[in-house]
Amino acid sequence: MTAEPTEFQRLYTGRLWSVLAWDQLTALWERIDPAAGWYLVAVGVPPAPTLASGAADVSAFIERIDALLRAEHRESYCGIVYADDLENPRLIKIYDPNNLGSSCGYSKNPPLPGWIISRVPPDASVVAGAAPGNRRRWWQGLFRDS
Repeated sequence: MTAEPTEFQRLYTGRLWSVLAWDQLTALWERIDPAAGWYLVAVGVPPAPTLASGAADVSAFIERIDALLRAEHRESYCGIVYADDLENPRLIKIYDPNNLGSSCGYSKNPPLPGWIISRVPPDASVVAGAAPGNRRRWWQGLFRDS
């Protein structure tokens, strides 16, 4: 008997909408209420959080991930951030600009996102993986000075 997927699993594997333009990314960040109970996940950096992050940490993460994406994804478009709903997101996948793999076509093993922002508690089994050393260090230092 197969267990029913959790709400997080349904959101994670469900239909997602791409944030194609940089101004769309700015608008998406503006729609996020930092105090609304967001879980911040670095894929491959255990453990998965069991408590939602505080508003200051969510704000710091958004500011720093936005700066990282704009500095390292040197394209005229975004295209590496996906949300279940662009107006009222509950789950956002953010792909690492330095670990995109094949960006077009279908793959049985698509690259994992680098980070996930979710309004529902994450499943440890879904967010397991290997994070590159430089991203692990970035994540571990993220909240030291916020």
